[in-house]
Amino acid sequence: RGDRRIVSAPPGAIRRPAARGRHTMSKLFPYLRPYRGACLLAPLLMLLEVSMDLMQPRLMASIIDDGVMRGDLAHVGATGALMLLCAALGLVGGAGCTVYSSKAAVGFGTDLRRDLFAATQALSFRELDRLPPGSLITRLGSDVAQLQQFVMMLLRAFVRSPLLVLGSVAMAAAISPSLALILFGVVPVLSGVLFLLVRWSVPLFDGVQQRLDRLNMMLHENLAGIRTVKAFVRGGREAARFSGANRDYADAAIRAWRIVTLNMPALSLVLNLTIVAVLWAGGRRSMAGTMTAGELVAFVNYVTVILSSLTSVGMLLTSFSRAQVAAVRVNEVFDAASGEPVPSGATAAPVSARLPAPLGTLPPGPLEVAFEGVSLRYESAVRPALEDVWLRIPAGATVALFGSTGAGKSTLAALLPRLYDPDAGTVRIGGHDICTLDPQVLRGRIGYVQQETILFSGSVRDNLRFGCAGASDEDIAAAARAAQADDFIVRLPQGYDSVLGQRGINLSGGQKQRLSIARALLLRPSLLILDDSTSAVDLATEARILGGIRVLLPRTTCLLIAQRLSAAAAADLVVVLEQGRVIAHGTHAQLLESSAAYRDIHRSQAGMGTVSHD
Repeated sequence: RGDRRIVSAPPGAIRRPAARGRHTMSKLFPYLRPYRGACLLAPLLMLLEVSMDLMQPRLMASIIDDGVMRGDLAHVGATGALMLLCAALGLVGGAGCTVYSSKAAVGFGTDLRRDLFAATQALSFRELDRLPPGSLITRLGSDVAQLQQFVMMLLRAFVRSPLLVLGSVAMAAAISPSLALILFGVVPVLSGVLFLLVRWSVPLFDGVQQRLDRLNMMLHENLAGIRTVKAFVRGGREAARFSGANRDYADAAIRAWRIVTLNMPALSLVLNLTIVAVLWAGGRRSMAGTMTAGELVAFVNYVTVILSSLTSVGMLLTSFSRAQVAAVRVNEVFDAASGEPVPSGATAAPVSARLPAPLGTLPPGPLEVAFEGVSLRYESAVRPALEDVWLRIPAGATVALFGSTGAGKSTLAALLPRLYDPDAGTVRIGGHDICTLDPQVLRGRIGYVQQETILFSGSVRDNLRFGCAGASDEDIAAAARAAQADDFIVRLPQGYDSVLGQRGINLSGGQKQRLSIARALLLRPSLLILDDSTSAVDLATEARILGGIRVLLPRTTCLLIAQRLSAAAAADLVVVLEQGRVIAHGTHAQLLESSAAYRDIHRSQAGMGTVSHD
């Protein structure tokens, strides 16, 4: 089958991740482009509502000065009718603004959540180690909801409040420029308070979301492992642990909202003091005859509108603080997803737009695999998981990897579909550095059965077709027979159409492993990786599975990771790993003579009856 020796070559270059861009709210604004019309109509309709609201105090002043004070009831009735018309038009404008701003905000949230979910699917294993499921659930749920709410407020309150402030200041200044000086002194003070509110609240709300992450992670862990929790009678301890995290989250939320809640009484105090000052100064002018009663009432109304609008701005800025935190966290996922391996020299497209390259990047048929000076260290790990690994697997060969727990076997396998990239060295498949290949094309040629068997809710047939949606029933049955799964599948109530519970809960461990193997075989891969995928079946079934694979895929390159040496009988080459290094390689017989570590493994398993003595 060709040369099976370990080769030597110059070490590969170290590949470092690209630098990440800044996390800003503006990076998410393109999600509003499909809703440009709604984003334009909402402010225009709000402008109509604001214009009608600004007319009300002047009309009220006219009723007082020209109607009530002069006893002209006709003027009171006509002006009152005009006020009702303005109120009706304002209602139409406000309702229309709400409709269109809701349409834009909900569409924004829906599209963002869709692409964020797509981004989670593109995360590398390194990023998934850093962003656990609980954190991703929070970002997909709570953080997107915060951003959606902010867009809603942006199109409504952010338009309404500034327009009301500017319009009311102009109208108040037109009534009495001297009284308006009071406003020019108060508004900067309130603006400073609002600025401090944002400055202080952003880091506090960031802490709230981080604690919510922790809460969701604990919830996810306990729900996924509820049977283990019950089996070890840890329900009370886990409930206490969750209660502590929940209390920590509540304390952080109270600290964050305390600033917001204290801000409201302060703004109300300034509002009331300003009104008192206006009434005192305006009353003196009214008694002096330089200001009418209607003008004073209108001026006070405008002051109330100004200060209440500034209060609304405070609430908007609070929402902005929370949205800014959410935007950082959402963009962190997008930036991490944009770090998904892409061909060298190519530009990473947005997740939703990324398409695989043509399949011509790899030669047809079985694939040769080479590890050239490969090293990898996990984040925060004490020692490298792999260190200077040199290994060549000939095309079409079956290679078995052995070693103690933590030797680096699964890590070595995970490099092939680029679930991780090495820190140093080069991995070649079919003669190509895999960093020059499109990851989707590369993974389409690899059948990878991992240690943890994952099945999905749905029928047996749907699970087998997971990676090959167009597979025929004949192909499905052939893959199942090779994986020794057909016998138990046909005994299920509806056979291949039997519905599995979540994660295949209604199947045994061995049955789940055989379905997982059949799912990979259905791809007809050029490279098949079985990562301890037969640990839950007996030796006879394991032998039949390995034999069935060779019959179904006679030319496929196979990498078998196993703890039992029974797999060595089916291998052309056996490789022994220890602490991330290749310490021995050869056939089963050769290693029994030359490798003390392999002999120790053989002796221990022979004593337990898990390996043949032949």
